[in-house]
Amino acid sequence: MAVTQMPPEEQRTESSAFEIVRQNFSGTAGSALRTFGRGVILGVESVRGAVADIARRKFNVPETLHQAWFFISVTALPAILMAIPFGVIVSMQVGNLIQQLGADSLVGAASGLGVIKQGAPMATGLLLGGAGAAAIASDLGARTVREEIDALRVMGISPVHRLVIPRMVAMLLVAPLLNVLIIFVGVTAGYLVAIGVQGVPAGSYWLTFGSFTTLADVVVSVGKSILFGFLVVVIACQRGLEARGGPRGVADGVNAAVVLSVVAIVIVNLVITQLSAMFIPVRVA
Repeated sequence: MAVTQMPPEEQRTESSAFEIVRQNFSGTAGSALRTFGRGVILGVESVRGAVADIARRKFNVPETLHQAWFFISVTALPAILMAIPFGVIVSMQVGNLIQQLGADSLVGAASGLGVIKQGAPMATGLLLGGAGAAAIASDLGARTVREEIDALRVMGISPVHRLVIPRMVAMLLVAPLLNVLIIFVGVTAGYLVAIGVQGVPAGSYWLTFGSFTTLADVVVSVGKSILFGFLVVVIACQRGLEARGGPRGVADGVNAAVVLSVVAIVIVNLVITQLSAMFIPVRVA
């Protein structure tokens, strides 16, 4: 039986296509690793610079307060609007399931833990990754394409100390405040739904909420929000400072900052959730 062989032209075409795919993959992977490395360097430089500026009393307090107020103004109202339906959904879905199991008294614990451990930090990260990252990347990107960043370097002024560090500190200040606001609004919304719609006694709701929710859960939630804020500001500043190609480059940088921030938040949240489940188990009342 004769064996059919591929013609030499087709063999060369297939090998060349495979080589192109391999080169594209290696180039994309190498570019991603280099971008990640520059982000790590920027994050480390920002933290060191912030500590040094505070120690030498050269920290730019007015700019930090201005950026903090801006972040609050663009995220406070969306945070409330996001926390209300989230608290209602958690209370309704979890409450219906628990009522079917005959454990109505546990609605408070389940709703509170859902909002504190997952809902509040994720909502905080997504809000900062949306509004905050877009604002930072667009501002720094516009400065970059107008060559303001190069002008700062020519004058001997570090863009990291002048622009990045105030935004980083402002984000780290706003993130936990936003997280606490979402916790308060989400738990309150879940409480109103539980006692008004599902008929759960108010005392039972708060009793189980206090029995199962610990201070460690709140600390982990606030820590998540701070870490998410740090990731957002580093990614957004990097994309803004590396913007190229005029307005189109700024738009691409803003889009990349938002997408990368959301992806990083989801991945980091998954890792922290697994670690907290291993080392900080759910309290049994």
